[in-house]
Amino acid sequence: MTVDTKRNVLGVGVDATDYARATEAVVDAARERRPLALTALAVHGVMTGVLDPAHNARLNSFDVVTPDGQPVRWALNLLHGANLTDRVYGPELTLRVLARFADEGLPVYLYGSTEETLARLIPALERRFPALKIAGVEPSKFRAVAPGEDAEIADRIRASGARLVLVGLGCPRQEVFAYAMRPLLDMPLMAVGAAFDYHAGLLRNPPPWMQRAGLEWFWRLGLEPKRLWRRYVILNPAYLARLAAQKTGLWKATPPPPATGRPATFDV
Repeated sequence: MTVDTKRNVLGVGVDATDYARATEAVVDAARERRPLALTALAVHGVMTGVLDPAHNARLNSFDVVTPDGQPVRWALNLLHGANLTDRVYGPELTLRVLARFADEGLPVYLYGSTEETLARLIPALERRFPALKIAGVEPSKFRAVAPGEDAEIADRIRASGARLVLVGLGCPRQEVFAYAMRPLLDMPLMAVGAAFDYHAGLLRNPPPWMQRAGLEWFWRLGLEPKRLWRRYVILNPAYLARLAAQKTGLWKATPPPPATGRPATFDV
């Protein structure tokens, strides 16, 4: 029997889950050759859904949405008594999933980021997981999909023999890509955010104490202030205000129904 772990966080359905269950969901879908869309949402990802109802509906159609950031885990505990002791951080979940895929001989496909990043990522993953089978690699085109191109991408992925697609296009483009491509593929898609950059050695993880304290945003802001200041300076207070409103009942935070139609266009 499937256990429903979706919980309402500001109108976005987030799973009250842990690394083991999230990893098993991906591995099971790969073994059974069935589609699955997973993303790991921090505050920015949740707020992207809050501020865009169409995107919120897409997020609410995902099979698994993990609490990537500590503030999202705290929200699950505060609002729903989830009693989660840890977040499910996208880069760490990626490593755990890849370890299982390497052990079971299940090939993976890397989609997104730049050729330069992928050139550093592939040998780093091969050093960490010598048995890992990388079926294919495809950098982002950094543009909207052309007519019929989505089917061509799906054909390449299927022909590679891959049983998993890791999608590194950045939020929210990667979630839209995973949502749009899920009907075309018989395998899980994981929107992994900055995992490509972290595991390629291009970004440094903050100290563990900062991660536990929910201060990773502050670390990222220090590394990329020009790109990220709006994300954190504006969205973090808005997240806390809406969380307080949902907790006190001042705002119902009604989740939109899960989306069903494919988007007219999306980035590849």
